Amino acid sequence: MRELVYYVAVSIDGCIADPEGGFDAFLSDGDHTSVVYGEYADALPAHAHAALGIEPPRTRYDTVIMGSRTLAPALEVGIASPYPHLRQVVASRRSRELDPAITVTDDALGVVRRLKQESGLDIWLCGGGELAGALLPEIDRLVLKRHPFVFGSGIRLFGDAPFDARRFAPAGSRSFASGVVIEEYVARPA
Repeated sequence: MRELVYYVAVSIDGCIADPEGGFDAFLSDGDHTSVVYGEYADALPAHAHAALGIEPPRTRYDTVIMGSRTLAPALEVGIASPYPHLRQVVASRRSRELDPAITVTDDALGVVRRLKQESGLDIWLCGGGELAGALLPEIDRLVLKRHPFVFGSGIRLFGDAPFDARRFAPAGSRSFASGVVIEEYVARPA
């Protein structure tokens, strides 16, 4: 069965973006990028593939789900479909006109449950924190690119999700000279 994988950059104190949604503080250079550009190349947007001169491998993910605020930076710079190599789903409570390649839903939990029943590669939960909090019961795996910064405040890894202790088992950790640590966790049955 397909897994929902929350693969995301995060600060030491659990923020995935600054208070305005910016993510410029995260390191874009360093020895950790060999993993980002290699093992997780399916999670790169099309313009990054073009800049790097690589093709999406289509070996890890075939679907991406994100919140509308996660999509907003791409739209602001004129990128209407950032992940054309993936099935793109945007969770939004408002009706919105987006590129025809993007499916908009106000029922992210239902969509994810249906997608997990289909055959195919894993589903990448791109962000944001509020969506991750809503989808927490369906997250099978966490891949956290923990960067060596403390934000103090910002958009939290799971937004303002209510308390609901969920257990994840460590599945691996890799440290890099850049200070980035890639941590992987697998959901434990309740």
